[in-house]
Amino acid sequence: VYFVDTIKPTVRVEPQSSVYTGDSVTLTCELPTYPDGWTVTWKKDGQDLQTRLRIYNLTVSDPGEYQCGGSRRGGLYTEYNDPVRISVRGMLYYPFILFYLYICLLYTERPKATVKVQPADRVLMGERITLTCEIESGDYWNYEWYKDNNLLSDAKRKEYEISNVGQHHAGVYTCKGTQSTGRIYTHTSAAVTLTVSGECGVCLIYSPLLTERPKATVKVQPADHVLMGERVTLTCEIESGDYWNYEWYKNNNLLSDAKRKEYEISNVGQDHAGVYTCKGTQSTGRIYTHTSAAVTLTVSGELKVTPTITSGYEGAVLTGNTMNLYCTLPQSAGWTFYWSKHTQSPEKKTTTNTYTISSVRVSDGGQYRCRAGRGNPVYYTHYSDALWVNVTGDVGNCDRLTESNKAMVNIKPDKQVFTGEPVTLRCDIQAGGDTEWTYSWYKDDSLYPNRRTQEFTISSVTESNAGKYTCRGERTNDLQKSEISDAVTLTVSDVAQAVLSVSPQSWLTEGDSVTLSCEVTGSSTGWTFSWYRAVPYRQGLKQIRDAHGNVMYGVELLSDSRREAGGSYTLSPAALHHTGVYVCRAERGEPAYQTQYSSPQPLWITGTSPAVSLIISPSRSQHFSGHSLSLSCEGQSESTGWRVRRYTHSGEVSDCSSVTGSTCNISALYTSHTGVYWFQSESGGGSDPLNITVHSGDVILDSPVHPVTEGDSLTLHCLYRSTKPSNLTADFYRDGSLLQTQTTGEMIIRTVSKSDEGLYHCKHPEKGESPKSWLSVRGENAAPSAGSGSTGVAVGLAVGLSLTVFLIITLGLVYYCKKRTDDSAAQPSEVTYTEVVTKRKPKGNNEAVTRPDDVIYSQLSMNDFNHHERGLGLIVLLLCGGINFYLNSALQSVVMVTYILCGLKTRIFR
Repeated sequence: VYFVDTIKPTVRVEPQSSVYTGDSVTLTCELPTYPDGWTVTWKKDGQDLQTRLRIYNLTVSDPGEYQCGGSRRGGLYTEYNDPVRISVRGMLYYPFILFYLYICLLYTERPKATVKVQPADRVLMGERITLTCEIESGDYWNYEWYKDNNLLSDAKRKEYEISNVGQHHAGVYTCKGTQSTGRIYTHTSAAVTLTVSGECGVCLIYSPLLTERPKATVKVQPADHVLMGERVTLTCEIESGDYWNYEWYKNNNLLSDAKRKEYEISNVGQDHAGVYTCKGTQSTGRIYTHTSAAVTLTVSGELKVTPTITSGYEGAVLTGNTMNLYCTLPQSAGWTFYWSKHTQSPEKKTTTNTYTISSVRVSDGGQYRCRAGRGNPVYYTHYSDALWVNVTGDVGNCDRLTESNKAMVNIKPDKQVFTGEPVTLRCDIQAGGDTEWTYSWYKDDSLYPNRRTQEFTISSVTESNAGKYTCRGERTNDLQKSEISDAVTLTVSDVAQAVLSVSPQSWLTEGDSVTLSCEVTGSSTGWTFSWYRAVPYRQGLKQIRDAHGNVMYGVELLSDSRREAGGSYTLSPAALHHTGVYVCRAERGEPAYQTQYSSPQPLWITGTSPAVSLIISPSRSQHFSGHSLSLSCEGQSESTGWRVRRYTHSGEVSDCSSVTGSTCNISALYTSHTGVYWFQSESGGGSDPLNITVHSGDVILDSPVHPVTEGDSLTLHCLYRSTKPSNLTADFYRDGSLLQTQTTGEMIIRTVSKSDEGLYHCKHPEKGESPKSWLSVRGENAAPSAGSGSTGVAVGLAVGLSLTVFLIITLGLVYYCKKRTDDSAAQPSEVTYTEVVTKRKPKGNNEAVTRPDDVIYSQLSMNDFNHHERGLGLIVLLLCGGINFYLNSALQSVVMVTYILCGLKTRIFR
């Protein structure tokens, strides 16, 4: 046998070395290499114990010191450990010998721990659970909690709270207390089983899907703020289940007289004010709801209150706006509001404290009051003080009219504008006064962005700006809005085009009156007009080009033209120098926006006795292209700077480029030479304008270029470009109607009359037809045009015959007057004479000269003639009428004066 000095076991004591009577203590002998063949022996107070186990379960009945040692085969022994003392609380030991003997003086029991669960040990998922470890004596305990015998490391206080219990919290719970030294502790508590239910099997009243405890809610009628004397009903609403027993609490104190779902206070007083809660339970007491959230009932001391009525606007209300009236109470819940107006009956009722008039009219003005009521029977407040509402801005049918607050859109310069023109839109409010407004603009019923001013300008309008515009204003002081304006449509056209017209016609006789009228297509507002003459282009003039870029003419502002709002320019009387081509243009706005120039409008003036004549060779109105033409001027000696000017059908105004002396020579005609030709001087003189047509076809009509005198004979020829055809048969037309078919190719009018005027052309069955030319017929007494040939000879003969007849009549009248003096004393008579007035007719379009004159005879007086005078008067009148076609105005005057002299008193011949 031998000892191993280096091996010495230790004794571990669980749970602690200081225990209470009845406790169980576990002693463990720990060897470094155990269990490699070791056998453990125990000693108590130096005496061997009859056990060889490593763990010794000891029920302590008395104190002592314990040691252990080890041995194994081969005679190997360890030393015994240092003694471990086990002491028992409640027993006092005094050592009376050196080897640890104790004497028991006093004996007591270990404290007991108890677990309590709130609200119950059987709960539903989601509830709040509190477990409390209560120890029967002592203070300053440390607490240990165990679930299913496992220490809960996060539970170290007297109360262990689970705020949202779940299935994993279910189990067996115990607790115990220890002192800070760890050697003093209580009994472990009796186990408490916590059951968490989420299934129907827990109780019959829950649905199979119920996973949380039902919630209770307190509802108060009519409100949680009431007046003394009102009836108040508190209702405990539970979200699910039936057959509940109800518990009511006021200030957390159970109300023993409140055991139903509804708790009613018929006449509420100040003592009823407080905090109310409720909950529901089942008959077993183990099934219950959450306690409801607290509701505070406030009771005011006044028996009746007076509401206050106010308006949403400080000042007058504008018609068309929405007006809100408010009835305000200290307690606003649960009330029904009643509104009265001095002119309306019965009261209007609303469930809110707001009375709304959506579109105010003047008739809505007046005095308003309000009151409130609630409960059953209804508890009414006092009426409010009166509120006067003033409404302005509508035009009514009553005696007092107010201005309208309706907005109005104004567009300048006009609602019809043109691309590139500046446009200003303005929003005016009739009843706006000096009030400051902000404005809203709408285009096609959509808000126009970034437009808040009364007026805004589009500097260069485009088609995208076209549309319907409306506006409205909003007052800055109270945000009231005006009525929205009527829509105004802005139309944007592509180009502003001036249009020129002539009244009564373009072909006039010298002395007539003519008016040029200028207007803008599709627009008539704000324009001023300027007038121009189209002349051959020269440096410094505005060029007018055709669609191909060719210069057609230049425009020259008329010296007597001025910008005027009216679009008319009158020439009265018209003179030969007014012959020409005219254009106009309009403008408006600032800066000025100008239209396009109008299309040219010719004005042709023919003289009664023009000093200058235009002679054409060949003398006809129609010519073949490729042929030559000359135009010469006769009688131009009194003026200088004569030139031949033409206005072609293509719209070009130009002067003859090939001039020899006073003759314009065109060596080769083109159809572009077709137009009107006239002579014009720098000093303003001019000739009658003449129509010339150049034809590229094979047939033209040989018709006179000058007017034909009434009574003359006229022959029209169908001319051909090359040799005459073998068949000369030609059809002759006037105004589109067939007149004759002649095999000779010519048509003869034996005696020309006014009825022969019209548009003539001829047609050959093989060669084709000629252009149309206007045949003008003038009266027999009309002044002849130079170069009229045979017509001049006939006039000379007529004048000679007229003078002969005049001399015979004069001699006859003198003889008769002398004889008449013998009867003059017995047969007195008054002077009688007749005035003859001539009036010229205006000519039609395309006439080159005047048409025949009308003769008007005006008899001033014829009375008290004797039989000789009557006979003589008749003869004279017939003779005067006969020679009227041959005598000019001067000859007629001589005849009439002679006859009048015959009617004088006989003293003239004595």
